[in-house]
Amino acid sequence: MKASIVAKLEGLVERYEEVQALLGDPETMADQDKYRKLTKEYSQLEVVVLCFKDYQRAVEDVETAEMMLEDDDPDMQEMAIDEIKEAKARYNELSAELQILLLPKDPNDDRNCYLEIRAGAGGDEAAIFAGNLFRMYSKYIDSKKWRLEVMNTNVSEQGGYKEIIAKIEGEGAYGIMKFESGGHRVQRVPETESQGRIHTSACTVVVMP
Repeated sequence: MKASIVAKLEGLVERYEEVQALLGDPETMADQDKYRKLTKEYSQLEVVVLCFKDYQRAVEDVETAEMMLEDDDPDMQEMAIDEIKEAKARYNELSAELQILLLPKDPNDDRNCYLEIRAGAGGDEAAIFAGNLFRMYSKYIDSKKWRLEVMNTNVSEQGGYKEIIAKIEGEGAYGIMKFESGGHRVQRVPETESQGRIHTSACTVVVMP
């Protein structure tokens, strides 16, 4: 990650700690308007700060595992390689998440949203893929403690959905889910394929506030 981004994140950590101290100040508590504004700022900063701390831990894990590679014990070296691979995967994932969190805020980011998945090219397999996508999003939504309500479905005979529309309710739902909008493709041997041939299937995902 660029040094300028790390410096910005470190500045946000400082502000987070400053706001945390202000919220515990009796003078701040006595001013309800100021207290509300600081509470909102604290909540917004907390998401970034916790992600940054996870990122820093991943960096430390990579460095520790790289030191283990210098050990003469082959078992330790093998363990180090596995740990480096796992830590770097976390590092890359958290780095990407932080860069999204640092993007300028869209006024709609804090709103609920609608998720629409439509099967495209690929026939029944595309509908199955749409179902796979919806289950994946459902698990993610559940992990975020958001609420999911299915509004409309057009079920395929082979399973999955030709179309499904759902409402997602939760803090920051649109701001996170909006990046899923667009075309999604998969190349695999379909469940409906008896001769083992690889097919390409596509779905369109639309996320609206």
